[in-house]
Amino acid sequence: MAGLTSSGPNVDVSLLYRINGAARHAPSWLDRIVAVVGEYGIPLALVLLVLWCWRGARRQDEATAVESFTALVWAPLAAGLALLVNVPLREFVGRPRPFAQHEGLQVLDPGLGARLGAEFGDARFSFVSDHAALAMALGIGLFVANRRLGLIGIALALAEGACRVYMGVHYPTDVIGGFALGAAVVLVLAPLAMALLNPVVRAVARSPRLGRLVRAKERMLPKPVGLAQPQNPAAGRRTQEKDLAA
Repeated sequence: MAGLTSSGPNVDVSLLYRINGAARHAPSWLDRIVAVVGEYGIPLALVLLVLWCWRGARRQDEATAVESFTALVWAPLAAGLALLVNVPLREFVGRPRPFAQHEGLQVLDPGLGARLGAEFGDARFSFVSDHAALAMALGIGLFVANRRLGLIGIALALAEGACRVYMGVHYPTDVIGGFALGAAVVLVLAPLAMALLNPVVRAVARSPRLGRLVRAKERMLPKPVGLAQPQNPAAGRRTQEKDLAA
């Protein structure tokens, strides 16, 4: 699979050098920030965004809350599935990391990649980017649940891809492939996943104990208490007599 441009003059390598070249001219503190943000910060921000969306979804009416919660459950499941699909894909493609093929790159990986590479063989491969696939899967999943927050999530996913190239650990096509993988898993399997998850979420929403996961307490309908007992006519007459006497 050498056709993925691991060497030689091409647009992929040119973009890699151009984007990563900015790291050589940037202050060292900025490079450290980008490294931490690209490795941990943006994935954590996406998880927090999912939790924030869940908080807002619980305050909606029952039908909308169930649909939103189902989409929010599917988003991390799809992200995990995309990472699983990427394990054999990376082994099959076998594309080395760019810093293993090209000289003069400013590698900003804070060390996690090197440690993982010694323990897990596929971490030394580049196509496709796990971070990009994870970020885009969460972003698209958020968009299904909430358009406004989903756009923010997609923007964060794009920023994640830019960080990975800036750090020198991925080619631009690795990032594009990750975006495509994450989006495809979410959207292609969404109809089946939503059909399977929706009845489960609806049952949880109606559960007395677990219902608060889907709907806020103030939004849950009170349990029916039955029909009011008919008033005793004699008691009613005594009440009227007391009122007249007063």
